Amino acid sequence: MSVPDQVLSNYDLEKRGDTSDEWIRTRTGIQERRIAGESTTTSTLGTQAALNALRDAGISPQAVDVIVCATTSGDYVWPSTACLIQQGIGASHICAFDVAAACSGFVYALDLGAQYIESGRAETVLVVGADTLTKQLNWEDRSTCVLFGDGAAAVMLRPCNPDEGLLATSLGADGGGAELIWVPAGGTKTPISQCVLDKKLNTIQMRGPEVYKFAVKVMGEVAIDALSRCGLTGADVDLLVPHQANIRIIQSAAERMGLCPDRVFVNVERYGNTSAASVPIALSEAVEAGRIQRGDIVVLVGFGAGLTWGANVIRWNRDESGHTKAESTTKDLE
Repeated sequence: MSVPDQVLSNYDLEKRGDTSDEWIRTRTGIQERRIAGESTTTSTLGTQAALNALRDAGISPQAVDVIVCATTSGDYVWPSTACLIQQGIGASHICAFDVAAACSGFVYALDLGAQYIESGRAETVLVVGADTLTKQLNWEDRSTCVLFGDGAAAVMLRPCNPDEGLLATSLGADGGGAELIWVPAGGTKTPISQCVLDKKLNTIQMRGPEVYKFAVKVMGEVAIDALSRCGLTGADVDLLVPHQANIRIIQSAAERMGLCPDRVFVNVERYGNTSAASVPIALSEAVEAGRIQRGDIVVLVGFGAGLTWGANVIRWNRDESGHTKAESTTKDLE
């Protein structure tokens, strides 16, 4: 994983506008988040996370066959952030592309990466989740500016036994909810103009109560569906690693799956919603904390703009002994 050094606490936000630590914590569970500086971009964080993952796995950049990057806040409208990460890690002339499924992006990207391996078209796939959504915020809108943070995380995928690794995935989308959480302008339908800038239509807009209702329902449902696809139930789950958007949504999903709190990984209080980086950052920290052991059933689950949702079921097949903790900030690139 890779996160910016700068920490923005709820108390810092109190000084910026009409909000308070108590208001944020009781509604979201967030206490602080990491904020990318002016020179730190989505590809900066994604590249560092990728280098950390390569080093941790003992794999050279030249061995990577495919790079899939989940993001909705790339450095540019185009080219893809995956191409910039490819250049950053020194992996030349291989397939590299982005997946835009917002906060569900990593779950989508992981499934795509696994399909390259399952089809025999690749042996080593780098999957990255990276976003710097704080660069798309209206800091005067307390309903959104308190929620998001920046970061990236990456995993390496390689072939394994059929009863290990990624066992099943369930994905879904509903374009009818596109306007529940979106950036209305900046694309080809509504290009950037002075009017757009004046109205801040190039920033994240969200209908919070409706997104909350959607998330509470879909998180548990999609996780249960993914488990059913490989003949498992909530009782088989050793650890749930959910999208870290809101503590109440996480708790609702856990209850729906019949999971007690010690089988759910939560770090929303320290990072907020890091979009496509949320699930892999939580996964990285869960591994570092010793919360995942070889043979464990791990469920990754997310939801996001689109609307999109998805879950992966994994039988963890890596022995963590002997692996060292990778540097988790952007210092290596500064």
